[in-house]
This record gives sequence, C-alpha cells and structure tokens, in this order.
Amino acid sequence: MTASTKSDPRLLFFAGSARKNSHNKRLARLAAQIAEANNIASTFADLADYPMPLYDGDIEASAGQPENAHKLKNLMKAHTGVFIFSPEYNASFTPLLKNAIDWVSHIRDESEAPMEVYRTRVFALGSASPGGMGGLRGLSQLRLVLETGIGALVLPEQFLLPRAIDAYDEHGHLKNKDQQEQLKTVIQKLARAARVLHG
Repeated sequence: MTASTKSDPRLLFFAGSARKNSHNKRLARLAAQIAEANNIASTFADLADYPMPLYDGDIEASAGQPENAHKLKNLMKAHTGVFIFSPEYNASFTPLLKNAIDWVSHIRDESEAPMEVYRTRVFALGSASPGGMGGLRGLSQLRLVLETGIGALVLPEQFLLPRAIDAYDEHGHLKNKDQQEQLKTVIQKLARAARVLHG
C-alpha cells in the first residue's frame, strides 16, 4: 500500500471467493496493482484470511461476533473506497461474500450509527467469469443487497470480465487493452468518488 495523506482516497480490493485459483481473486489483485501504478493507495485482502461461521443470531448471542468480522470491518473502515469482485453462483453472488457482509453489518462500535462502515464508503463492483456474460447477473443481486438492503453508495459503472480463463497475458495483465483501460477507468472513478465523499 502506498503512503497517503488523510484526504487521499484509500481503496480496498477483495473477491467474494476464497478459492486459491479464483478468477475474481486474480482480478482483484490486478485491480489493486493498477491502482498502485496510478498513485492510488490500495490494499488487496483475501477473504480466506477472515474465516467466519455462517451467520446465526443464536451464535452471535452466545459466542459474540467473530474476531475476523471485527478485523474485516476495521479494514473496510481504514479505506474510503471498496472494490468487490464476485463470482456468479446460480444468478446470484457467493454465500461467502453474503456471510461476510451480514456479519460486518451487525458490528457497531460505540458512537457509530447502524451500518456506518457501509454508508460512509463508496463501493465499486466487478466480476470475472469463464462464461460469456462475465458474472453480470450476480452483480445485480450484490448491488441490490448493498444499495437497498444496506444503504451503501455503489458506482453505477461496473467491470465484467467474460472468458476469464484466457483473458491474461504472460505478465498477468489483460490481453484486451480496452478491457484493461475500462478497469482502470472504474478504479479512477471510485477513487474520485471516495475523495469527494471524504475530502
């Protein structure tokens, strides 16, 4: 992560998959690298490092909120923009990502408004898929949860990477330079929106 002043945007990138060879995890890493190359402070996070039980109100009441939910919430809080890349599962997004969103939504530090960490950040969405639609249907469901369910500000622009298996060159960049520029554009728009919101 590059050094930044308090007013500079700080972007968090993560994927809604813990799978080692996830297309979306690879795309999230590339996006963080593109941000860094354009002097935007960035952090890549792996949800595999934040395992949590399936959300259950009884578990929360008896055992409390998982430490990893607090860690993930604090990581989000340390950034002004969040770029989420999610696979499409049966025309929706992943249970792993939904579970993380749900746990974090229940964490409220002293003097915080409900779900403040979501409502005081800007979000961008992306997806990579081996198919031809690039995960479009899953992102529509994720957007519904973030915007309608949580009240988060989500950029209208999003990034889709179809046929992700063959999308990269030998250096790890996207072969299609127009796609690479489209991803860069969404990242820059996220950074500008985060700067306006927190400037």
